[in-house]
Amino acid sequence: MTLAATSAPGAANASSAGDLVQSVDWAAIAPPTIAAVVGLVVLVADLFVPKERKQLLGGCAIAGLAVAILALVPLRKGDRSTFCLTTDVDACSYTADHFTLVIQFLVLGGALLTALLSLHDTKERLPAGEFWFLLLSSAAGAALLPASRDLATLVVALEVASLPAFALVGLKRGDRMSGEAALKFFLTSVTATAVMLLGVSFVYAATGTLHLTEIAQSLDDVPARLETLAKAGVALTLVGFAFKTAAVPFHFWVPDTYVGAPLPIAAYLSVVGKAVGFTGLILVTVIAFPTYADVWGPALAVLAALTMTVGNVAALRQAPTRAWSAVRLLAWSSVAQAGYLLVPIAAAAYSGDDQIGATVAYALMYAVVNLGAFAVAALVARAHPLNRISDYRGLYATRPGAALVMGFFLLCLAGLPPGIIGLFAKVTVFSAAVDAGLGWLAVVMGLNVVIALYYYLQWTAVLFRAPEGAPARPSAGERPAPASTAATALASTPAPVTVAIALTAVAGVVLSGYPQLVLRFAADTLF
Repeated sequence: MTLAATSAPGAANASSAGDLVQSVDWAAIAPPTIAAVVGLVVLVADLFVPKERKQLLGGCAIAGLAVAILALVPLRKGDRSTFCLTTDVDACSYTADHFTLVIQFLVLGGALLTALLSLHDTKERLPAGEFWFLLLSSAAGAALLPASRDLATLVVALEVASLPAFALVGLKRGDRMSGEAALKFFLTSVTATAVMLLGVSFVYAATGTLHLTEIAQSLDDVPARLETLAKAGVALTLVGFAFKTAAVPFHFWVPDTYVGAPLPIAAYLSVVGKAVGFTGLILVTVIAFPTYADVWGPALAVLAALTMTVGNVAALRQAPTRAWSAVRLLAWSSVAQAGYLLVPIAAAAYSGDDQIGATVAYALMYAVVNLGAFAVAALVARAHPLNRISDYRGLYATRPGAALVMGFFLLCLAGLPPGIIGLFAKVTVFSAAVDAGLGWLAVVMGLNVVIALYYYLQWTAVLFRAPEGAPARPSAGERPAPASTAATALASTPAPVTVAIALTAVAGVVLSGYPQLVLRFAADTLF
């Protein structure tokens, strides 16, 4: 089969069916390509840069991610495609439409904020060269995935995004928890990939194609003898992506992985990793498998209800004095948020793919505020390595700015004013369920939002309580830092962490003031 590519927006393939020369639209593929090339440059440069100047690698990585984001600007019309079939110019392997650009902006922006949070850690605790190469490689795969329009490219992009993440989780050398977290994450993800590949092979056997649009056409007229194979392939493919999105019951790796990973990587997984899984799920359900909407729609609706309920109940049970309870609460909160993100995808099975915009809008809101919450957690961890919720008590007395910002992020996640963007995003998702006739799911979501209010407000209240007169009794094996040491650690906040907190805070405030900037995507068809 001969492939050709459009070299200009809307242009027809210039190559004939027998032409083996591939024309590539380099502007369309620039964002993931830039991230990948800069990652290779950093890896090679690490061999020659002296140890005392390793921070230059971090600056190079941040600059590369910034350039990759700027490369989205020329593509803003969303009408570029490349690597298309000569026999069908509408069947392309790479498409830079509006959906692609929004998700690429989300993942590259999330990677950029993760890089800012990681600058200090790579100076003191983590190997700089390996870290920046792995982060850029994962970001390149994550940026490639939303543009993928065939199953082969989709699977490759997903693994390019996932494989470096395993190493990033276990990069704290000599830390037993980090190694265990990486192993658990690796085994879970490999299982998901194996199941997904089996499903993809079944779909290919039943349809004879890997392009998503052609699969959708072929599934409309599958021979009777292959119908069972096609249904099994669809089911297994969706199960594989359910693992990637941490949907219940495939969520057990999340809390231990977040606790064991370096804190910036936990933030990265909670936002970029989740975006990757949901993007793949959207592409295969809405574009490739609309014929079986009566099967995956109810299944995703049940998964959404289970995921948000389990996540919120588990977050509710986190004891404030338990070691790493702040990170665990954010981990379980991310599971609950995954349930909300699944709602519009399930609704798309009943009322059309225009509902997908609600998932995109919610994902953008969640990315900003969750990265901000992890940034403040990284700040507090400098004084309190065990990162308990109780360690945030009196934060307003020592760092009023950080406390106010953290309170704002938590209220956004809860969906309460002044976090207007969180409220509007939840209302949009709720409306998607109602419009699709999923009244029962809307009720379940409403109950879960009420449950989540308790632990978000409880944490917010802790920020503004008066500091305890005496330090709490330490846990077994813990050496509490003296008050003066803790105050010094908080006072000497690295500039990149401050910048990351400020950027997310400004973005959250702007989005709360002008929620239509994001929510307009919920009203338009992205495909």
